[in-house]
Amino acid sequence: MVDEKLRYKIFICSDSIGETAETVVKATARQFDMTQIEIKRVGHIQYEDQIKVVMEDAYSENAVVAYTLVQPELREMMKQEAIRLGVRAVDIMGPMMQAFIDTFNNIPKQEPGLLHKMDENYFKKVEAIEFAVKFDDGRDVRGLLQAELVLVGISRTSKTPLSIFLAHKGIKVANLPLVPEVKPPKELFEIPRSKVIGLSMQPEQILRIRKERLKALGMPSGANYATLDRIIEEHKIASDLMKRVGCPIIDVTERAIEETAAIIISLHDSNLHS
Repeated sequence: MVDEKLRYKIFICSDSIGETAETVVKATARQFDMTQIEIKRVGHIQYEDQIKVVMEDAYSENAVVAYTLVQPELREMMKQEAIRLGVRAVDIMGPMMQAFIDTFNNIPKQEPGLLHKMDENYFKKVEAIEFAVKFDDGRDVRGLLQAELVLVGISRTSKTPLSIFLAHKGIKVANLPLVPEVKPPKELFEIPRSKVIGLSMQPEQILRIRKERLKALGMPSGANYATLDRIIEEHKIASDLMKRVGCPIIDVTERAIEETAAIIISLHDSNLHS
């Protein structure tokens, strides 16, 4: 059992759904060795009485509060309650909104949830996510011709998580596994090479990942899939194919998904404007 005294509690308070504040909190938590974090999200706050209740709870649980409130009176109430109770509360949006006001002499809309309004970008993202799922892992090669980007690489080079991450940026991505025994589809050679991104990884890293994958599936670690000789063979064949296609190749060894995605987006944007 987890010792409740060692559990770090954080309250997320918002007049919308609180996703912005939670993203900031989780990104911050990664910088600390704090595995026992408990996040409680309180959304759609509209009244000062709600803030009083939440802050009393935060005080009783010795929690930190992170909040995104666009209404000035609610932000002020949050500050007052934090001071009264001695609770550490962090205003995620307030300082940035004030900077906009002071620098650009503009007035905020003070409308909660604008980030998540179902506008054109929202529907574009949903469509891209559905596309990534439908054309994941080469299950339908027709997707290669419809995609904005095509990721190719051998097994365990992060093709699927990258496809989903990029889909959240509104980019339609298909991905294709490169397997020595399977001839690559003709569609791969029919699309512009600027749309294809090759993913590569050091064989030793792939070996570690594949062994862990087999272990998670309850399969023997000595399977041919997870031998260094097999991986080196796949790596060589895939590299040769990528060179034939003429696509850029990104070494994803030890790279975070976000870092690789940033490189891909940069390449994609430069191609769009070239």
